Amino acid sequence: MEGPMLTRKQHELLRFINERLRETGIPPSFDEMKDALDLKSKSGIHRLIMALEERGFIRRLPNRARALEVIRMPEAGGAVRGRFSPSVVEGGLAKAPKAPPPPPAPSQHMSDDGRSVVVPVMGRIAAGTPVSAIQNRSHSIALSPDFLTPGEHYALEVRGDSMIEAGILDGDIVVIKRQDTANTGDIIVALIDEEEATLKRFRRRGSSIALEAANPAYETRVLGPDRVKIQGKLISLVRRYN
Repeated sequence: MEGPMLTRKQHELLRFINERLRETGIPPSFDEMKDALDLKSKSGIHRLIMALEERGFIRRLPNRARALEVIRMPEAGGAVRGRFSPSVVEGGLAKAPKAPPPPPAPSQHMSDDGRSVVVPVMGRIAAGTPVSAIQNRSHSIALSPDFLTPGEHYALEVRGDSMIEAGILDGDIVVIKRQDTANTGDIIVALIDEEEATLKRFRRRGSSIALEAANPAYETRVLGPDRVKIQGKLISLVRRYN
């Protein structure tokens, strides 16, 4: 199985922590990490550390301030991705400022037997730590119209375990209706900071947006509305048994 991929900032922070530990034996402070990565706030560092920890690159030692341990480094070659293009699927569900127009949306059509609808599988989505690992169209699946609603749909392969209590397991195929709005309680594909995509339950908390996991091992992330773009809503799920 392909290992988890890091965003550039995640990789920079991991490398900085590792180098500091090798040089001094003491992990850097949040202020030092913030300055090293040229970030404006410590909240960004906290988010990166949480992502690295959840994906098994570092460990926070309990009952000790600033205690970080590097468990492993990415394998050489391809472990780091540049900034994620905001088109989570072909068709440009998210439109970055000043970006060129997106290509046409992926087609959705009836299969040859006329009894099912062919839906494109557009890559992987993280049900765990958000990762920039959404890819282009890989293949298609044929679904009964009973699994769909009016509108356009695409499918994604789930990676991670943060939605297991909602019945969504690693390796499942989730079918997503393309839309940019959601109601509280909907399970959505969310694009965070134009860079990271994840599958989470959507809730509003005042003027903020909460992305809620369905696994007590994961924290709910509360973000400003300007940091989250809704890419679609979960409609149905496909599971294969080997």
